[in-house]
Amino acid sequence: MDRLDQSVKEVKRKKESGAVLIVDLDHFKRINDTLGHGIGDQLIKAVSVRLQKIMYESDTLSRIGGGSFMFLLPKVAKSEYAENVANKILTAFKSPFRVQEHDLFTTCSVGIALFPQDGEDPQSLIKNADAAMHLAKDRGKDRYQLYSSSIANNSFERMVLENSLRRALEKDEFRLHYQPQLDLRTGKVVGVETLVRWQHPDLGSIPPLEFIPIAEETGLIHPIGEWILRTACEQKSIWQKAGFRQLRVSVNLSARQFHYANMVDMVMGILRETGIDPKSLDLEITESTIMERLEETTETLRRLKEMGCHITIDDFGTGYSSLTYLKTFPINMLKIDKSFVDNIVTDADDRAITQAIISMAHSLKLEVVAEGVEEESQLEILKMQGCDILQGFLFSKSLPADDVTRVIEQTAEKVSPSQPQS
Repeated sequence: MDRLDQSVKEVKRKKESGAVLIVDLDHFKRINDTLGHGIGDQLIKAVSVRLQKIMYESDTLSRIGGGSFMFLLPKVAKSEYAENVANKILTAFKSPFRVQEHDLFTTCSVGIALFPQDGEDPQSLIKNADAAMHLAKDRGKDRYQLYSSSIANNSFERMVLENSLRRALEKDEFRLHYQPQLDLRTGKVVGVETLVRWQHPDLGSIPPLEFIPIAEETGLIHPIGEWILRTACEQKSIWQKAGFRQLRVSVNLSARQFHYANMVDMVMGILRETGIDPKSLDLEITESTIMERLEETTETLRRLKEMGCHITIDDFGTGYSSLTYLKTFPINMLKIDKSFVDNIVTDADDRAITQAIISMAHSLKLEVVAEGVEEESQLEILKMQGCDILQGFLFSKSLPADDVTRVIEQTAEKVSPSQPQS
């Protein structure tokens, strides 16, 4: 800090430029948790040795805590010089670190703040370099990011959202909408996907893509996810009493929710409280989530299946699932990702992919949902390919529960008694 303070003053006096780089190891906590803090400490030492080889005599390198380091480059003619140093740091992590008998592969994320333009005092520079580093992590890790004023704006907006999100449940600001799913054989609504909306008192309606990642990172996904599941099951109980016993209610489980230790017990408790048939609860899990921690995933799916829950793999075709595991996992349905449906009319490759998914699923005795269907031409192709269920704006957007009830009733009236009921 003393050297940074002196550099800032000298740069101001000479009208030059300098740079601060924050370097943070990616997934360092995972190494500490799996191999122990002793191995983590030795990794830090090995990283320190490697980083020192990048320095020039005028540079300063310090460890500022955990797996975080700070570079001070006191003289930087152009931002490209700081970026070159960042690239050297990233390259230094390409080969493994030998710690005891372990070859540890790790990456890092780097944030860069230039002075005086990105801050005229040490505290501002460190804060801004740290914000840039976190953005590098958000964008996939193993990269660097230059600070800009837009990052400051985004950081402030994120802080406001996070603070508001912590109070949103107790203030009853969440609402559930439901998007109907239509059986293409019977013309009947056989399910609804639960979609959460956040009605902020000042910012208005905030879409899930903006607040769910924050909920994931802060751990708020657990109370929010439990509220979503309970509220959806309570609504299903209302539909069940109204005679729609076969209607399935789908609820998405994020990776952090799915791998939460008490998740299965939570689902079991809510099913007991609401009294709904477990077969009418469809839990949607993404393809990438289902392939994490395979032994744990298989056991969790087995327990959910034993309870009677319906299991769907969401966004199928965008992840990296093995067909071997797909054969053995206790699942009921695949949901074709919207990205394939979007171009199914004009792109022969996407059309071939959807046909392959449908054929494979049927051979494994799984049903198939196509989501994001918006055009009649898309529907016609999916029908010809044998798709089972349609979800999308072509049939219905997501709606509040009362409006969905009317849609369910309308389609039920169109089905004659002689038609098969799903």
